[in-house]
Amino acid sequence: MERLKKITLFDVFLTLFMVFVIVITLYPFLNILAISLNNAVDTVRGGIHIFPRDFTFANYQEIFTGNDRLLKAFFISVARTVIGTITGIIASTMLAYTLSRKDYVFNKPIAILLVITMFVGGGLIPDYMLIRHLGLINQFSVYILPMLLNAFNVIVIRSFIDGLPDALEESAKIDGANDFTIFARIIVPLSLPVIATISLFLAVGQWNSWFDTYLYARSNENLTTLQYELMKILDNANSSGSGMDSQSAKYIARQTSPQSIKMAITIIATVPILMVYPFLQKYFVTGLTLGAVK
Repeated sequence: MERLKKITLFDVFLTLFMVFVIVITLYPFLNILAISLNNAVDTVRGGIHIFPRDFTFANYQEIFTGNDRLLKAFFISVARTVIGTITGIIASTMLAYTLSRKDYVFNKPIAILLVITMFVGGGLIPDYMLIRHLGLINQFSVYILPMLLNAFNVIVIRSFIDGLPDALEESAKIDGANDFTIFARIIVPLSLPVIATISLFLAVGQWNSWFDTYLYARSNENLTTLQYELMKILDNANSSGSGMDSQSAKYIARQTSPQSIKMAITIIATVPILMVYPFLQKYFVTGLTLGAVK
């Protein structure tokens, strides 16, 4: 009975602790959501917690109403996220499988070069000069090619593949399968957990990226991304209208404030990723755990 009582007290303590963790984790997001849905004039008074005091969609309407650039930018962001994630996964998985082959002559040299890129970079100016020399300025491919390969992603996938039994590949070769068949029908299906994990990394990176738009594609209005357009609106809101161009000035109206615009933009930028993450959470945890075995 005494032991049972201790377990019960521990369960109660653990439950209360987890509830506390959930509350402090969700509160910032709920607070941002409440402020974004609250009347901007009323928000200035303060005291908004997890429920809006004066509910309104005015903050979101001021961002989206009459703004064709935001709609175009949204589709560009979706396109770069989908295409960038798919191509990045294909390239990273193929390279990781190649480096996992024990009979590949340049296995170690290429692996060393990949690790070096994680610690040493050329810098912003050489990167810009390279992008310009390749003719990628104001091209959609500037969102895809520079982020096609990432050393960390390749190493994680390779570690996962190294953990697969060698007997699978050997038996497939005995049955007459070539390298591409082994990769497509054995390695890829078994590597779905780590592929889902890396897909999430790539998707979040592509969706949140705006600095590459600022550097390489800001002069082409048909290629600007949602994050870049939201960043401009946020910057205009913070500057309280000073130096605002005529196209952006209409988003900061009398019924909004810099704080309300900032919170609405945060929700707009976060919700798409939050909608995707629950479907990949199981693979995300499994992929990181198994990929770190070696």
